[in-house]
Amino acid sequence: MLTALLIPLALATLLYAAMLLRSAIVRRSLAVRAEAVVLGAITNFFDTLGIGSFAPTMAWLKMRRMVPDRLIPSTMLVGHTLPTMTQAVIFLVLLGVGVDPVLLVGCVSAVLMGGLLGAPLVARARVWIVQLAVAIALLIAALLYALTNLQLMPGGGTAGSLPLTLTVIAIAANFVLGILLNFGIGNYAPTLVMLSLMGMDPRLCFPIMAAGAGMTMAGASIRHISLAQIDLRVTLGIALGGIPAVLVAAFIVKEMPLEMLRWLVIVVVLYAAIVMLRAAAVGRRAGGEGEAEEAYATDVVGRPETPDKPGA
Repeated sequence: MLTALLIPLALATLLYAAMLLRSAIVRRSLAVRAEAVVLGAITNFFDTLGIGSFAPTMAWLKMRRMVPDRLIPSTMLVGHTLPTMTQAVIFLVLLGVGVDPVLLVGCVSAVLMGGLLGAPLVARARVWIVQLAVAIALLIAALLYALTNLQLMPGGGTAGSLPLTLTVIAIAANFVLGILLNFGIGNYAPTLVMLSLMGMDPRLCFPIMAAGAGMTMAGASIRHISLAQIDLRVTLGIALGGIPAVLVAAFIVKEMPLEMLRWLVIVVVLYAAIVMLRAAAVGRRAGGEGEAEEAYATDVVGRPETPDKPGA
């Protein structure tokens, strides 16, 4: 079953790369920006460790005015898709064999379906409320996980599979996480802490969350490429810088001592929770909609510069 997931994903990665390159050739946008290459390398290195790449990328693009504000989300998504798909292939090869096939395929499929079916909900939901709820859940999960690591409450942490009941819960939760991807809420930190608390080896969570994110991002990115609503020079730079960084970081994850990785999970989850709380706070002050993304963008660099003028 792992092969049935790995082969289509590898082929999809190659086809996506070819599509992105062809688009750049047709639009004469092969002059990659060196700054974007460095940005892609740094953010995707930490993304592979589970920390995430969207918040720092959005912050840097906005601070440096590398692309117009309206193109930041799509440029960032398309740029990070290829490194994320590369992550998925690498983690499936290195660690996928240790994961229960039913759990792996079920969770990846659930994220993909949630991502596709959840898009219409974005227009009707109050984004800041969703972000606040996720942040509170992450803080509670981080506390529980820390207590588990300190052996103050029972917990597993070395399993490659889950009991049937927990498997069903994990698949259902990944469907919800797929929906939340449409709100700009990454699936890495929630998946990592949820499966770890259920008793899985944190290393074996990486194939699940990377494969789910990669396939879901690819589906959305293809549409952005076809609509040409991206800066291809920045997108290609992020992708080119991100792929080698993913290769380095993936082997760090594989060889990292389990105890150290467990504490890394807590750092990742707390970071994600803080980002969500900041985004929710600004979104609430702004009336619940327009400014949540800006707060997400300013997590690393603080207050953003004045937004681009319309038509910039």
